[in-house]
Amino acid sequence: MSLSNTSLKSSLRLTAATLALSLAGCGANPPAYESSQATPASTSGSTSLEPTQSSYSAPAAYEPVVERISEPVPLAAGHPNEYVVQVGDTLWDIAATFLKDPWYWPEIWYVNPDIVNPHLIYPGDVLGLVYIDGQPRITNVRASTYRMSPQARVTPLTEAISSIPYEDVAAFLSSGVILEKDQADALPYLLETRGDHLIASAGNEIYVRGITQDTPGVRFSVVHIGDPLYDPDDNRLIGYQGISVGDGRLRRGGDPATVALTDTSMEAKPGDRLLPEEVDIPLNFFPRTPSSPVDGRIVSVVGGVTQIGQYMVVVMNRGANDGLSVGDVLTVFQTGEVVNDRFGGGTVRLPEEEAGTVMLFKTYDRISYGLVMEATQAIHVHDTVRNPL
Repeated sequence: MSLSNTSLKSSLRLTAATLALSLAGCGANPPAYESSQATPASTSGSTSLEPTQSSYSAPAAYEPVVERISEPVPLAAGHPNEYVVQVGDTLWDIAATFLKDPWYWPEIWYVNPDIVNPHLIYPGDVLGLVYIDGQPRITNVRASTYRMSPQARVTPLTEAISSIPYEDVAAFLSSGVILEKDQADALPYLLETRGDHLIASAGNEIYVRGITQDTPGVRFSVVHIGDPLYDPDDNRLIGYQGISVGDGRLRRGGDPATVALTDTSMEAKPGDRLLPEEVDIPLNFFPRTPSSPVDGRIVSVVGGVTQIGQYMVVVMNRGANDGLSVGDVLTVFQTGEVVNDRFGGGTVRLPEEEAGTVMLFKTYDRISYGLVMEATQAIHVHDTVRNPL
């Protein structure tokens, strides 16, 4: 597989909290963990926007787990010996510049201990391909002048490159979410609209039950519970499609609390749920293969389209309970079509075909969100995802 280094350029619009994750150490397949997550103010139960605490607790002292592959990592055709990191690069861009399969980056990343924050990469850094004991390694041979300046002791996290472009996962926040079955009923809900209104829109106030915070100004997203979402493998109900209604601010706490709607794309109705508006997405992690075998399906795509292409966000029916974590890379296999055998009779299912690559950026107990990094063929809901070959 090869990727265009320029096609994955994207502007860096990242918060310091989002970038608090440091890149992993020398040749490691590290456990994924995130910075502090926004949690619903109303309940101790988690939702699909709030990962379980056990999945994202950063260790007190990070020790990478070295897991070398037996064969040399294949390099990309025409790879450079040096590369200057550019503004707008992502780690996936850079990995694809050097490697045939970008998810093997942890196997060859070689930390330079003389550089402040050697796990992070910044625009202006010079990465070099070197050979140590006969094996290819990528190392930061020269840090940018900005990072080497005296002010660099305060790490400029907002300047560090991300693993995937923020702009391409923004749809995760703006186009609806998946609400897991067990937690949907525990979220705060719209009880009534203030005044003589059956429905509410921007400029109206609503009464909400289940909000425990009482600080005015706290922001929430209003989500309508949409169609049920079933696991195609066992027909088990795993959640609901969440349809974005709008945003609001807490005006007064209590039970019920008062929320003022500030922006809506459709009418808010009794029964709609409220979620914390801002959810951090970890963007600094190493792409890598999952630590255990995975065989799952794509169950939904953010945006509701029928054919899935590059940089679209998909939802899969496998999560932390199946050994997945942030940064894991999966190969998508297009499900073979069932065709009539005009000569031998009956029907035949055509074989699966490799269709693309997905990298996980948000993982929960039973589902995961991933960004399609490459689509060599059209990808569809119910296509299979497995470990890279």
